[in-house]
Amino acid sequence: MSENEKRLKHLELIQGVITRMGGNLFTLRGWMITLVVGLSVAFLEVGRNELQVILVLVVLIFWIHDAYFLSLERSYRCLYDKVRKLKEDAIDFSMNTSEFNNLRTTSIWYCMLSNTLAYFYIPTLILIVLISIF
Repeated sequence: MSENEKRLKHLELIQGVITRMGGNLFTLRGWMITLVVGLSVAFLEVGRNELQVILVLVVLIFWIHDAYFLSLERSYRCLYDKVRKLKEDAIDFSMNTSEFNNLRTTSIWYCMLSNTLAYFYIPTLILIVLISIF
């Protein structure tokens, strides 16, 4: 296998992980919406608005989990960029992203407040609060 083929294979492996992470993000949001709608209907039928706190907790748990996957995805994007720039003899097919864990952009809290997640979860939380008030 030539050195250029090694680089391409390594980049393909990393890209596969990044693609799966993106799919996980989409799936998590679908599950969250399903749970929130189902629980909202159930709580409104019972007439107990104080149970909406459970919905807020569900959304927060999914938000944190979603941020974790986004954090991993960003770590693998950093690895992709690193491998892309490696000299040909340094390619070792490593999938270790630990060197990127301390970056600000890969922290879970930073990911939670990123546009990707905040524009989805904050309006959801606001909607839950509004539903419980009215």
